Amino acid sequence: MDMKTRIAELTRALLGETWPEAQDLPAAEEIRGLLAVPPNPEMGDYAFPCFRLAKALRMAPPKIAQALAEKWSATEAARAEAVNGYLNFFLNRVNFARETLEAVGASAGRWGAGEDGVGKTVCLDYSSINIAKRFHIGHLSTTVIGNSLKRIYDYLGYRTVGINHLGDWGTQFGKMICAYKRWGDKETVEKGGVDEMTRLYVRFGVEAKKDPSLEDEGRAWFKKIEDGDEEALEIFRWFKDVTLKDAMRVYDILGVQFDSYAGESFYNDKMEPVIDELRAKGLLTQSEGAWVVDLTEDKMPPCLILKKDGATLYATRDLAAAKYRQDTYHFDKCLYVVAYQQDLHFRQVFRVLEKMGYPWAKDCVHVAFGMVSLGGEALSTRDGVIVYLDELLNQAIDKARAIIEEKSPNLENKDEIARQIGVGAVVYTTLSNNRIKDIDYPCTKEAYTDDDGTPRTKYTIDWEKALNFDGETGPYVQYTHARCSSLLRKAEALSFPAPDYSGLSDDEAQALLRLIGRFPDVIREAAEKYEPSMITRAVTDIAQAYNKFYYEHRILDGEPAEAAARVELTRATRDVIKAGLSLIGIDAPERM
Repeated sequence: MDMKTRIAELTRALLGETWPEAQDLPAAEEIRGLLAVPPNPEMGDYAFPCFRLAKALRMAPPKIAQALAEKWSATEAARAEAVNGYLNFFLNRVNFARETLEAVGASAGRWGAGEDGVGKTVCLDYSSINIAKRFHIGHLSTTVIGNSLKRIYDYLGYRTVGINHLGDWGTQFGKMICAYKRWGDKETVEKGGVDEMTRLYVRFGVEAKKDPSLEDEGRAWFKKIEDGDEEALEIFRWFKDVTLKDAMRVYDILGVQFDSYAGESFYNDKMEPVIDELRAKGLLTQSEGAWVVDLTEDKMPPCLILKKDGATLYATRDLAAAKYRQDTYHFDKCLYVVAYQQDLHFRQVFRVLEKMGYPWAKDCVHVAFGMVSLGGEALSTRDGVIVYLDELLNQAIDKARAIIEEKSPNLENKDEIARQIGVGAVVYTTLSNNRIKDIDYPCTKEAYTDDDGTPRTKYTIDWEKALNFDGETGPYVQYTHARCSSLLRKAEALSFPAPDYSGLSDDEAQALLRLIGRFPDVIREAAEKYEPSMITRAVTDIAQAYNKFYYEHRILDGEPAEAAARVELTRATRDVIKAGLSLIGIDAPERM
């Protein structure tokens, strides 16, 4: 049992003993939720506001706090002081150290894991790359936020379904087939992959300006896809396979996996029943030739379902997708990790689902994130303001490899550790701030000329800051884990008696223990708020607190029983950092 829960249960027991006749007293779980961490450690480790009890006890909060403080004087868990209607708890430092470290040790490396979500399902729609386009930095936020949330919910016992809602529908695929049939061949595309498909698509645009009839030819090929033409479908599916093969290299590097790759095309035959249902329920109205769901009463523009020519739109497919996911997975929550520019779209889709009478519409959530830019410029594939993700990851890995060669030339397994550090730096940078905050990557720009004579600009991200081993960076947290691992390897060669936890009564050890003790609450809050950056912040704080403890106290020296306690604190720190890094999708090297 963690100390916060113990304080809550003791407080509830003391309330019942002191006022046995009182009604409407909060349960221990509610008391636990009301316990706050004071802004200054001198004010206590936890504080309980007694204002919630005033009505039930018909007493002023300061008097309630004073009465409870006197009762607490007989317990060993903590000392309590009454201050302005608050009950401030000062933990018994020795007991706190022992109970926290014993609880972390008993968790077998899964401190904070739980069964909160047993029997519940969470669907997560994230990454959602486009077919026939390279995986670029604009897809990084959705990919790592979604991956982290999936890991967090898994850790809490939920059944999770990771969905990569591929962008694989539209007339552009007809144009791609047209370009391939005219100027491409299978061997070149297999060898060149997505780059070759992009080259063909660009050529189509150039040639179509000279010969507008190509646009009709491209539309005709897409019509063949829609009609199930075997040749068109075979090429279309092959384009998807080539794209996914290219993307899987990036996903493997990032350690990201999905349970479903059902993209837009998957719902092609599932939209008509949704349209029929909207019509049958009287929700479809005609507007300037198009069919829409009127959302005037919700102060939103109409949700466009069918264009004038009868073509479907993103909203049509998302309605079909939501219904399919509920019918297939019976989700308790369905998260859409998509940039905040799509906020109106999702508000419209979710409201239409509500109007259709689906109570589960309230369980659909748009998990928005901020914009990504390079040196202050908005991303644009057309204008060349882009960094491809595989190049970015390789750049970070190369930089990490150079640092390792400089600082740890004798380190074994340098390539693997460089991968862990480089990828960790990229992921950490993305998840270090609140997800809704815009990210502007500092970069250098270099002009060059493309093979066809087109002037281009190469953008190279500056990783000097992200790969610094000091300060708030991924490598810094990883290095702290490696430091703990090194100390524990040295400790294995020594003989220690049973720990004397009075050796952890100092301020540095207690500050670290408080952070470790609160980590399970951070995980649950991150899940509740869909905010992986809370985990990032927590493991960074733990790393910083441990390093302060490390510099103030010699871990393996001094009185053996107290040294044994410091070793146990080091072990707990290592385990919690490793668990936290894993929750945000970062490896924890044993050596650096």
